[in-house]
Amino acid sequence: MSDGLRLVYCGTPQFAVPSLKALIAAGHTISLVVSQPDRPVGRKQILTPPPVKVAALEAGIPVVQPEKIRNNEDFRKQLEEIRPDAIIVVAYGRIIPAWMLGLPRLGCINLHGSLLPKYRGAAPIQWSVAMGDTVTGNTTMLLEEGLDTGPILLQQELPIGPETRADEMFSSLSEAGAPLLLETLKGIASGTLKPQPQDHSLATLAPILTREEGLMDFATRSASDLHNRWRGFQPWPGGFSRIGDKKFIVHGCKVAPEPVQKPAIPGLLVARDHRLFVACAEESWLEITELQLEGKTRVAAADFLRGNPLGAGTKLG
Repeated sequence: MSDGLRLVYCGTPQFAVPSLKALIAAGHTISLVVSQPDRPVGRKQILTPPPVKVAALEAGIPVVQPEKIRNNEDFRKQLEEIRPDAIIVVAYGRIIPAWMLGLPRLGCINLHGSLLPKYRGAAPIQWSVAMGDTVTGNTTMLLEEGLDTGPILLQQELPIGPETRADEMFSSLSEAGAPLLLETLKGIASGTLKPQPQDHSLATLAPILTREEGLMDFATRSASDLHNRWRGFQPWPGGFSRIGDKKFIVHGCKVAPEPVQKPAIPGLLVARDHRLFVACAEESWLEITELQLEGKTRVAAADFLRGNPLGAGTKLG
């Protein structure tokens, strides 16, 4: 490819793999891949390389995994020697320092999983689902020192289905973002694509998730709200509560289309025809279809009820 560019690619999780592969297939020269260090994974804490590192090594591309980049003189020298036309950043997980932003002639180009300026921050895909949005998308932008504040290059929209989970949207946005990134790079290189400033007054934040986000508050949140948050927080932190002194993990749920009984006392569990329902705020009901009790295996609600008949007034929370 005669117009292939010399690039440095910064990315870490599976979300960033399709874009890396697309750049390689398009004939661009990936001089270096920058990824976060290998991390312990799973109960056995096995040291595991990030997916982007695996993909890069399979393609014969050198990889570096600096723990820190802001004041890393060796890393800075390495990038300066490469003199990349552009630095591509996709879910890298590190703030790009000023010296790195100013290094490539075409700038640092980022693929972000939301329709900026909505959902700036670490968890845009999760929060778009958790907030009940029906549309999300990808944005390519030029990075600057602010948090996802840089000028927009291109955007694309993708629908969010009423039962779609965040982990499913990750896959969809990841695959759709790869050709968008190629189109962006082509437009920037040719000078036909002009960056457009964001309307900062419309910005919303998508902060990093904490374990506490998965706690299901039946007293203050409606069934619809809880279902959206459960979808948005898959696979982590999920949705959970307590029954007695045991953790109660919700692995599947849906909004009940009509009241199970009145009044709906928040947290009250009710069994109907081998189905399990919990009362939520605003007189709404959530059906729990799959669950896991602390120390037990994951089961369908009907199987749980066969082994755990509900006593009167049994509540979650």
